[in-house]
This record gives sequence, structure tokens and C-alpha cells, in this order.
Amino acid sequence: MSISDRSGQNDLRRKNYTALKVLEERGRSCVLEALPNAILTVSREGVIDDANAAAEAFFEIGKPLLIGQKLERLLPFGSPLITLIQHVRDRGAPVNEYKVDVGRPGQEADRRVDVHCAPLAEMDGLVLVVLQERTIADKIDRQLSHRGAVRSVSGLASMLAHEIKNPLSGIRGAAQLLESGLSDQDRALTRLICEETDRIVRLVDRMEVFSDARPLKRERVNIHSVLDHVKQVAQSGFARRVRFIENYDPSLPPVFANRDQLVQAFLNLVKNSAEAIGDAVDGEIELSTAFRPGVSLRAMGAKSPVGLPLEFCVRDNGPGVPDDIAAHLFDPFVTTKSSGTGLGLALVAKIVNDHGGVIECESLPRRTTFRVLMPMYRAKQAEKPSEKREGSRS
Repeated sequence: MSISDRSGQNDLRRKNYTALKVLEERGRSCVLEALPNAILTVSREGVIDDANAAAEAFFEIGKPLLIGQKLERLLPFGSPLITLIQHVRDRGAPVNEYKVDVGRPGQEADRRVDVHCAPLAEMDGLVLVVLQERTIADKIDRQLSHRGAVRSVSGLASMLAHEIKNPLSGIRGAAQLLESGLSDQDRALTRLICEETDRIVRLVDRMEVFSDARPLKRERVNIHSVLDHVKQVAQSGFARRVRFIENYDPSLPPVFANRDQLVQAFLNLVKNSAEAIGDAVDGEIELSTAFRPGVSLRAMGAKSPVGLPLEFCVRDNGPGVPDDIAAHLFDPFVTTKSSGTGLGLALVAKIVNDHGGVIECESLPRRTTFRVLMPMYRAKQAEKPSEKREGSRS
């Protein structure tokens, strides 16, 4: 083989090697861009050297502005993430930490993520940072908690209906009989007894809804007609001074549901928003719908995950949900209102759960969103008899 032939082969090997390296880098880049978690590389100076698309969405900053930015400027003052990165750099070993606060500066609500940091030994002091939002795991935990709370109140409601309502009717009847032979001052006391027994009966009546185990009667339901009806009811009563904004996806397919129950659920959500807004002159409630094909949930014991592509939101510009009740917002008897029973949102959670859906709340000052995710209508569902609700007798 001549020297020129060997030189040509070596040149070809170099070109092939270079091409393979380029393809390898492109492949890595494609993988990083496809991952749902925010991924960054951070230099010794704390500057973001590279980032994937999920990191852009996480920090709400485009990649050209994100790269070259000091990471500490995107985090709250004293964020433990900066200390964690330095710790990894000093130790030269990877570290995992859970529930790290990486909320944006100026935001009152914290934003907690699971963090994985690892040194990139061959890249001159760079540290790889992976941020995994806890939202999905926490949401599933909250849904299970909601269902457990609803089951508890269902049993309590059945007991109260038998053990309290009957004696209350006797107490009320006795008070009415006593009233005829009493002075005006004493009659005021018997009237108080009647009013209080009526109030307790109304509370028990509201709780009895939770023990209703009859099969759901479902049909194809256009969610936009439900939301329009809810808006009309609200505007003619409790939300007269609130401005409504509609942001609907007109191509949204129907939901397989009980229309009356959906009306009740969204009426409760809109009423909750209107009460949160109060007498504010700039009060707004936004009703929105969207199709999210990538969302699914695997229930315990289910063979396959259930798609929840239908997203319905009720958003308001009220003061937000207090931090101390946010985690228990859909539990029965949890309320911030002096005259509230705390059953309105619990009933919403029950209705959504009965329809195989999920409800969640994201709250910031002047931006509280109640998001309902539900399965879409399928012809096979309509052919099956309506399944009984959890806790019904066979």
C-alpha cells in the first residue's frame, strides 16, 4: 500500500470519527431536549453553561437569555440549591436532595423540587443539575387523601341521618308545643331552639349527598354548555359584580358524565372564587378548557393508565388560598369563612373522583386556579352500564 493510500485512509478515519462525534453530540442533545425534567450545567462561577427545553419552561426564560445567566439571580435569596451545587463541587461526588425550594425571587409561594447534582469531571468544574418537580407525586398523594376523607364523611353522613335527624325533629316539635304557654321572653328561647335544630338538619342534609351510592347516569356532555349555564346562574346572583372571561377550546370532544353533577361541581368552584374576590371592583373569573393528550393517571389495581386529556379551569384574581389550609383544601369541614361548612369543595372533589378525574389547586396572590382533569367520551363507555360509585352495595 502506498503512502498516499495510507494517508487517504487515515483522512477517511478522521472524517468518520469526527462525523460519529457530531452524531453522538446531536444524539445526546436530542435526548436532553426530550427529557421532561429541567437540566442545567453550571460553571465554577455559578453561570448557566447549558440548558434543555424543560429548563426554559421551568424558569420561563428562553435559552439564549438563560445561558450566561447567574443561577442565583433566578432563585430566592439564600436558596439551598446554590449551597448544594458548591457542596457537590467540593466533594467531587453526586448528591440527591428532596423538596428543595427553588421559587422565583419575589414570589411568595415556594416551589419545591427534587434535585440531583453531579460533577462533570471531564468538563472543567461544570456541575450537572437536574430539577424534578414534585407536583405530580404530590398531586397523586393529595387525590388519595381526598378520597379517604370523602369515604370518612360518607360513613359519618349515614350515621348522622339516622342518629341525629330523628331526635332533632322531636326536639323541634317539643319546643313548638312549649311555645304556646310561655311568655315572650321564654318564647324567644324556644324559637332559638327551633332555628338551631333547623340549621343542624340543613347541615346533615348537605352531608347526606356524600353517602349517595346510586349508580351514575352518564351521557355525552358538552362541557362548554355546562360552563355557560354556570356562568349565567352566577351572573344573575352571587357573582353579579364579577367580570367573566371565557377561554374555550372549540374543538374539545365531549366528556362522559352526569351533566347535573358537573353543573353542581363547577357552580361550587365559581361560587368559591366569587366569595374569595368579595367586593373587589376589579374581580375576574376565567373559565377555560383545553386538550392535554399527554396526561394520564394509573389508579391502584388498574391494568393500564387512564388518559385525562380534558382540562377545565376556574381561575380568579382573589387573594389566594392561605398556606395553612392549602394541603387540606378539599377535605370536608375545611373552610376560611366564618359562616361556611367546608363541604362545597369536598363535594367537588367527590364528584370529580366519581367521574374518574382529578382536581387540583394552584394558588398565588391574585391568581388561584382550580384545574379539573377528566377522561373524554368513548363509545365503549356508553355501551357499558354505569358503574356503581365506591362504597355502593352489590
